[in-house]
Amino acid sequence: MSQDLRTEIDQRPMTVFQWSVVGVCMALNMIDGFDVLVMAFTASAVSAHWKLSGSELGFLLSAGLFGMAAGSLLLAPWADKLGRRPLILACLAISGLGMIASAWSQTPAQLGVLRAVTGLGVGGILACSNVIASEYASLRWRSLAVTLQSTGYALGASIGGSIAVWLLGHQGWRSVFMFGGVCTLVVMVVCWFALPESLDFLQGRRPKSALSRLNVLLRRLGMDPLKSLPEPKSQAAAAKRGPLQLFSADLRRPTVLVWLSFFIVMFGFYFVMSWTPKLLAATGLTAEQGVTTGVLLSLGGILGAMVLGLLASRFAIHKALAVFMLITAALLCVLVAGSKQLWMSYSLAFCIGMFSNGCVAGLYAIAPMVYGSDVRATGVGWGIGIGRIGAIVSPLVAGSLLDAAWSPSQLYVGYGVAFVLAAVVVSLHRIASPTSRA
Repeated sequence: MSQDLRTEIDQRPMTVFQWSVVGVCMALNMIDGFDVLVMAFTASAVSAHWKLSGSELGFLLSAGLFGMAAGSLLLAPWADKLGRRPLILACLAISGLGMIASAWSQTPAQLGVLRAVTGLGVGGILACSNVIASEYASLRWRSLAVTLQSTGYALGASIGGSIAVWLLGHQGWRSVFMFGGVCTLVVMVVCWFALPESLDFLQGRRPKSALSRLNVLLRRLGMDPLKSLPEPKSQAAAAKRGPLQLFSADLRRPTVLVWLSFFIVMFGFYFVMSWTPKLLAATGLTAEQGVTTGVLLSLGGILGAMVLGLLASRFAIHKALAVFMLITAALLCVLVAGSKQLWMSYSLAFCIGMFSNGCVAGLYAIAPMVYGSDVRATGVGWGIGIGRIGAIVSPLVAGSLLDAAWSPSQLYVGYGVAFVLAAVVVSLHRIASPTSRA
């Protein structure tokens, strides 16, 4: 067999084992979806419990995102040194315990700190799950694999949101956090048995027992075992790790574009996901109908990520992504006007969820493409981390603008402009279509 494992895996058809790895990564992404939306769905109840202002609520909405940014920036680089799998397991423990502790918080400050701790774990998980899904996929189906695993966000938000509606009505807002924590710890047990280490990490970093671990995975892939580890292509490249490598001559341009794209899209996306249930309730919908729109945003996201992934298997992903961003901007501008009729609000929410989630899924697919295996987790982690900074700023800006008497309609138009700007930035990427690269 060829000693270049990466090339061979890129050209082989996808196996059941490879798709199962994508499925585990999807489960990991479900934690992100529920964790972000748990604060959005409980926002009205928490705000009423502690009589919070718009700015104070915006702080709570941003606290978890602050932790996620820190996790992506500070914890993800360790995955390139220690391995993707051990970091994911550690981060699952952090986020699960943080979520359970949030259920017992006695003040807004305590809840804010615990939201940040929970986010710290989630941020580390996301960078690694994207990388593993990308590395186990063949070249033709890599974009689809990454976008499919990103649908876990929408699944976690929609399924978890539906359960949250019932829990809010019967057990109160604290039970929603407890439910999320227990589910996270269950996923940790699943990953202990079902999540493999990255093939690229084992081959490039060569940890203890790398050859035997690599051969176990090769057998599961239906490939012949190796007698010895292949020589790394470049010892210098393997030794040169860390965030500074993201600004080497060949990575500087794509890194800047990835960072800008993530920041702007996350700025717009987290406004939509965090504030829509509450803002639509303020325009005349009931609180329950507002939460339903939040669930529909997530349900639409499942379809959006899948559609973008399929398009990316035939066309250059950055071009399809730019179209998704422009459509998202147009839909945001008409959301409030359409909220006068319930069926229209629900339809628009589903469509906005479809295209806005597709935007995020597309960025998750682009980021692993521009980095080599020796710095991939660091590059993806920093891209997501910069995006989380945009996500942190977004609810705070929205809360301040609401306190300054901005109308919901004005807010949605303003955030729609952000998606137009993101479309301009992402169109500057230079990524060939899968058919031309094969």
